[in-house]
Amino acid sequence: MFPFTAIVGQELMKKALILNVIDPGIGGVLVKGEKGTAKSTTIRALEQILPPVTHIKDCPFHCDPRQPEKYCPYCAEKYVDSKPETTVSPMKVVELPLSATEDRVAGTLDLEAVLQTGKKKFEPGILAQANGNLLYVDEINLLEDYIVDMLLDSAAMGVNYIEREGVSFTHPAKFVLVGSMNPEEGDLRPQLLDRFGMSVEVKGEKKMGVRTEVVSRRLEFDLDPYSFIDKYKEESEALAKKIVEAKNLIKEIETDRKIIEMAARLSLYFGMEGHRADITMIRSARANAAYEGRTVVTKEDLEAIAPLVLAHRLKKKPFEKTGEYDLSDVHKCLEDL
Repeated sequence: MFPFTAIVGQELMKKALILNVIDPGIGGVLVKGEKGTAKSTTIRALEQILPPVTHIKDCPFHCDPRQPEKYCPYCAEKYVDSKPETTVSPMKVVELPLSATEDRVAGTLDLEAVLQTGKKKFEPGILAQANGNLLYVDEINLLEDYIVDMLLDSAAMGVNYIEREGVSFTHPAKFVLVGSMNPEEGDLRPQLLDRFGMSVEVKGEKKMGVRTEVVSRRLEFDLDPYSFIDKYKEESEALAKKIVEAKNLIKEIETDRKIIEMAARLSLYFGMEGHRADITMIRSARANAAYEGRTVVTKEDLEAIAPLVLAHRLKKKPFEKTGEYDLSDVHKCLEDL
């Protein structure tokens, strides 16, 4: 797998992905761009720097031992009066294929077993695998709308709810949702776009030196992958450590009311509907501060993350390109504060 730290350019995409790993509550990332811009390569390479996750041993849903109120039915029954045995696993990237059916995604209830034994038997789906991990959907704009709705609902609530013939089953499904797409193949509905915490538009590099470096690194990797990976091992380990430290540090960050007012001003200035953009900007700014090793959120944090949070939520006129606006407007909106 191509090292995350060896990817040339695409800094906004990398920043958006890292901030969502630090705080999954941001709401995920939608990566839009032309083919051949390292979208899938970058997302899959994230697995090398993802932090470890503690979960209950042998639980098919990877229940978090620190949140007994969110246990799956199996763990809730098994650990009523005892502490569960835990294990630590590296966070991973779980991919959802375009051909996945609703049952494959959400899981299935074995109704025959319920009728015969009186006990619920559930076959876990992709959402169960994704709990505590990162769920990646390539070409998400080609996925059926009802599947996308299901993914976004689970990502927002942290729970997967299945009901068949009056029999229901619930299990935790908290994950970082990352989708990628080529706008030339169609777009997502505005209602679905707004559900993503961040979006970033990636383009091919236009500078000769950068394009040359992209090709050189790819050829070097193809020639000897193991040596190439080893070359970036120290840098990858340092970034992974920085992410873990940021996840711990973010718990100590308090948000000043002035920062909240700045986020509200940005939302009003750019005509945001509802309050989702405001909340996402605050969470993203906190994650950005933690990533830079600070416990205080500044105006610069908001300016850094605002394009990622606002671009896909802007109202557009017919036939106008989406996701593009002048970044200087963000600074202009906040310059007198």
